[in-house]
Amino acid sequence: MRKALAKAWLERLGWTVEGSAPDERKFVLIAAPHTSNWDLVYALAGAAALGLTIHWMGKDTLFDGPAGVVLRALGGIPVERKERHALVHTMAEELQRRERFVLLVPAEGTRKAVKYWKSGFYHIARLAGVPIALGVLDYRTKRVGIGPLIWPSGDVRKDMDMIRSFYADKQGKHPTQFTIPRLREEDEQTQLA
Repeated sequence: MRKALAKAWLERLGWTVEGSAPDERKFVLIAAPHTSNWDLVYALAGAAALGLTIHWMGKDTLFDGPAGVVLRALGGIPVERKERHALVHTMAEELQRRERFVLLVPAEGTRKAVKYWKSGFYHIARLAGVPIALGVLDYRTKRVGIGPLIWPSGDVRKDMDMIRSFYADKQGKHPTQFTIPRLREEDEQTQLA
């Protein structure tokens, strides 16, 4: 019922659900482009339309007060952004511990344009030994869903080239705020070479 309701709601708003839920029981799901507060609403509806129960990370201040109860019930996990290293290990351990776990990560880390994506999604998946699913949230075509899976190889540039290729034609609600997928580690690899 939840699946049918989510799909009907999205279709009523002109959105198309794309792809299907991966066969994998555990994975990290990239939420991109992330340029609007509406992104979470569409991502949650898209996941429900695909039959997925997801967990997502949000800044801890969003969970203050009564809204926190609702956000947690919707799969929200409050995070303190200052504790990034511990967060990567904590989320990787959670993925390993659970039989089923889909972790939605807004890789840009903010709705504003930034120079780099946050690399946590990559390192969580690599440490947990799970794939990265490329989430689709394209306001230009009004498509929401899941694209291909990428297993982190450890070759950050190669993996990010695949991710860049996938998101090259995707557009956020506010297109000028979308950050082209790039991790700081890619520049560090270039400097070391």
